[in-house]
Amino acid sequence: MAFKHILYVVDAPLATITLNRPHYKNAQDYLLLDEVDAAMTLAQDDKQVRVVIVRGSGGNFSSGHDLGTPQAGEYRDSLGAEPGIETYDQFKKYNLDLLLRWRNLPKPTVAMVEGYCIYAGWMLAACLDVVFAADSAKFLAGFVEYMSIPWDIGIRRAKELCFESRFITADEAAQYGLVNRVLPLSELESETYAYAQRVAENSPAALRFAKLQMNKAQDIQGYSSALEDSLGDYVAMMNMRGAGRVEGQRRLATVDLAVRGLKGDRFGLQPVTAGDS
Repeated sequence: MAFKHILYVVDAPLATITLNRPHYKNAQDYLLLDEVDAAMTLAQDDKQVRVVIVRGSGGNFSSGHDLGTPQAGEYRDSLGAEPGIETYDQFKKYNLDLLLRWRNLPKPTVAMVEGYCIYAGWMLAACLDVVFAADSAKFLAGFVEYMSIPWDIGIRRAKELCFESRFITADEAAQYGLVNRVLPLSELESETYAYAQRVAENSPAALRFAKLQMNKAQDIQGYSSALEDSLGDYVAMMNMRGAGRVEGQRRLATVDLAVRGLKGDRFGLQPVTAGDS
């Protein structure tokens, strides 16, 4: 299968999905997300694949949502969703449903994070089972569509970071509970793949049911229902009059990413820039 915005490589028993839009620091448009989902399906159906690794190209994991590149708008328009419930269903698919599906993939998944991991980047990393990060990685939390952040780092810490809108280091992310291991950048790839290889040596059935049980433990506490409910709050917020202007006032003066400067429309709202940064 030919992909445009990702790379998919199988080196059994491992499969690697690489976000491959380095010019936009791997900002996520609908095409990229569709391709990630297709690759996840390939990995799920391939009996030789035991573990799936997700990473980014060009030294970054993901700068967040693509909020305005021409390619993103063209692909979204080609999907043909009509204004109203079809647009909502489309938005829900790409910002909740796919992430929950990847969370529940019946094989272990590992995020390998370097560089920026912003908003939708956090969402993607958080829906995976294990997160390894370079010691130079930077994470940015906010009130996002897939609002797993209170589950990832705890309620009070989530409030602190979302209120302030500041980057945290990989060490902080590990201290707070989002990241499993922090590694020197020079060792990140080798250590991530060595870990995945050790996991792959275990029984697929044991891995699947261990993962299932731990996901059930979260769901008993209301995880999936809470995320669906928060998506509704997010859509309501973003459709309030003036929400686009509020969105543009986040305290992000220290961010200097190449994804800036491309205008677009996120969800029928005010024009914003191409990455969540």
